[in-house]
Amino acid sequence: MAPLDVSREINALTSAQQQQLATVLATLEADEHAPTAVRTAEQAARTHIADSLVALELDAVRTAARIADLGSGAGFPGLALAIALPGTEVSLIESQRRKCEFLERLRAEAEVENAEVVCSRAEDWRDGALSCDVVVARALAPQPVVLEYAAPLLRMGGTLVDWRGRREQAAEDAAERPAALLGLERVEIRSVIPFEGATDRHLHVFAKTGETPARFPRRAGIARKRPLGG
Repeated sequence: MAPLDVSREINALTSAQQQQLATVLATLEADEHAPTAVRTAEQAARTHIADSLVALELDAVRTAARIADLGSGAGFPGLALAIALPGTEVSLIESQRRKCEFLERLRAEAEVENAEVVCSRAEDWRDGALSCDVVVARALAPQPVVLEYAAPLLRMGGTLVDWRGRREQAAEDAAERPAALLGLERVEIRSVIPFEGATDRHLHVFAKTGETPARFPRRAGIARKRPLGG
């Protein structure tokens, strides 16, 4: 498949959707307490919006009925995907209250009705168990940790998309055993170019091919303290 032309995808959005994205960018720029170091509209359009929407290359993302964004932070990739996919229900999962409050303001300002803010740790979000077609995570945690957060939320056949930078063979190998234990299988590592000049950007794609053992998720904080395979 040819790389996605993200600028063309954005231009193909309706005027209402483009206005929603513009509102997101304006709100980021205006709020000095926004939980991101990249706030200017020009930079954020590339670093946040384009980098989020590059996931539209994946059929699983484009056709998902329900997406969960783990550690949503300033709202990416989840809020951008919610705007681009108005028929998809998107849950923005964030554990820090201050960030949750920002996300709710951002969602309300941009009038993104198909997104909800879930102020919870991923391990504690019981309502999300086995309910998601796609789970996304961007710059969240070491991959074994992301796998453990995501697997219990995915329905059978669902997809995890994990944003990563430069490929590291040792890290990829270290994720194989945890993935298998959790019922996940890596099906692709896709090199992407979300904007001109972007380098070393990859989407690690996992499919849920088996049942996740009932002992997962472990209680909050354990996945980071004692990563699987570590």
